[in-house]
Amino acid sequence: MTALKIGVVEDELVIARTILNTLEELGYAHCGPAINYTEAIDLIETEKPDLLLLDIQLAGRKDGFDVAGKLNESYKLPFIFLTANSDIETIDRAKSVKPHAYIVKPFTKEELYAAIEIAFNNFTNTSAEVKPARSSAGQHRNFMFVKDGYVFRKIFFEELLYLESEANYVLLHLSSQKKIVVRSTINDFIELLDPAVFVRVHRRFSVNINLIEDIFPTEISVQGIKVPIGKSHREELLRVVGI
Repeated sequence: MTALKIGVVEDELVIARTILNTLEELGYAHCGPAINYTEAIDLIETEKPDLLLLDIQLAGRKDGFDVAGKLNESYKLPFIFLTANSDIETIDRAKSVKPHAYIVKPFTKEELYAAIEIAFNNFTNTSAEVKPARSSAGQHRNFMFVKDGYVFRKIFFEELLYLESEANYVLLHLSSQKKIVVRSTINDFIELLDPAVFVRVHRRFSVNINLIEDIFPTEISVQGIKVPIGKSHREELLRVVGI
């Protein structure tokens, strides 16, 4: 499983180094630190973290609330306020921008781990509940758009070899050998596809049956790539392909 990538926005560099070291001890990938609003937005756009640890007090005119407002407006990204401020006024302001967690410094490694895991899990589960409707017009299209970072990529179904589940992400394997990572569960994503073309062959894999080359007892070949067949899915696969 790919480690979560945590972005750090903190203008006190000594504290930032402590946070980065703690993230490393916990097994997370990390990027930053950004020390102000401009650097924070640049970090989000270039590094594409999965979650942001965000201090409220930042260098410059704009603070962590401004960063949070921009996240809510333009980016689908969970964030945690990691701050020394715990007064009523600050917490009331924080509630208005809806952070996914709020940690008061100083914090323990265990507190940071718990906040990150719960915040990210709640964020991905909430996102999964909002499922795009499959329109009647969309059923006749031969392509779809998926979000790749902050760009929507056009993918033709004929170039989509198979889907691979990776926790709360789906890897789209294309005939060009390119992979696109989509934040979704495989169950939710395959609902957007034609069930007559994309068939679940394993708890972690769904394949484009038009591109299957060979079917072996425990795996199939798609453009020379071997994909496993789960025992509970084999009968349905053979039925769909007419065997």
